[in-house]
Amino acid sequence: MPKSDNQKLKIFYILDYLNQYSHENHPIRAGELMEMLQNQHNISCDRKTVYSDIAALQDYGVDIVSIPGKNGGYFIQQRNFELPELKLLIDAVQSSRFLTEKKSRELIEKLCKECSVHDARLMRRDVLVSGRVKSMNETIYYSVDAIQEAISLNRQIRFKYFDWGMDGSRKYRDKEYIASPYGLCQDNENCYLLAYSERYGVTSYRVDRMADIILSEDTRIPCPELTGKALIQYANRLFQMYQGQETQVKLRFKRRFVNAVIDKFGRDILLIPDGEEHFVFTVDVAVSPMFLSWVVGFGSDAQILHPQSVIDQCRQMCLDAISKY
Repeated sequence: MPKSDNQKLKIFYILDYLNQYSHENHPIRAGELMEMLQNQHNISCDRKTVYSDIAALQDYGVDIVSIPGKNGGYFIQQRNFELPELKLLIDAVQSSRFLTEKKSRELIEKLCKECSVHDARLMRRDVLVSGRVKSMNETIYYSVDAIQEAISLNRQIRFKYFDWGMDGSRKYRDKEYIASPYGLCQDNENCYLLAYSERYGVTSYRVDRMADIILSEDTRIPCPELTGKALIQYANRLFQMYQGQETQVKLRFKRRFVNAVIDKFGRDILLIPDGEEHFVFTVDVAVSPMFLSWVVGFGSDAQILHPQSVIDQCRQMCLDAISKY
């Protein structure tokens, strides 16, 4: 590359270097920038030119702090992400089961580039990806992209669906699935597609078990149950995306489980005191084995009060489980 072209890029090299290496506790001196430009990009310049480039970057809006004195220098203070925000995003990547281990590491590396190398070292020390239960479907990113494109274009999708065999291999179901996609949501650390199918009605699919997604030329089948706010309401009624008869259920819990109830149903739920130790509430849920198992998991501290049909289902599920032991 001609020297003149290198000179045109000089200010960008300075910005990249400050982004990568500058830190409040590790300011970059003008001499270090001059050395970097000479050794890495064959650009010769004096201190006055570096000072001028720094001033131009500050005028442009880059938050470069200048520390005077013998041990002074420059560092970028305000970045695209603050350190606590990056840590929060990295934690989310680590805990997402629908991301493969490889993709998790790739995303974490990209996030670490949003801060200085000094802060990145500290964040990498706490990264634990190996050994966590992760998705085994490396193509899930492309599946999510295809689904979002179909939603934006108001198109149906065709895809294959598979289960995991005892040997850990994919076992594709012997039919092609056709669905009208309406939304993606994360539940129980998995990513699900909420869709309408002519065969199954309103339903959900695990995105990491979908393959070979193709956009159809057909427009989506209208589905008021998954449109607008109804989409969020539908997702909130499901337990780990298991289908079930939508029912209004009244429950009674010990007060020490208020946090668990609010975490599951949200803060808008009406909790009514019932004596000094309990409270009751009513929710609309899809009654499924997963919902009943959630209630039973609280033991004698939780009870279904109404309707009787749900009480009977819960009792029968418990009896069936007991019969195995």
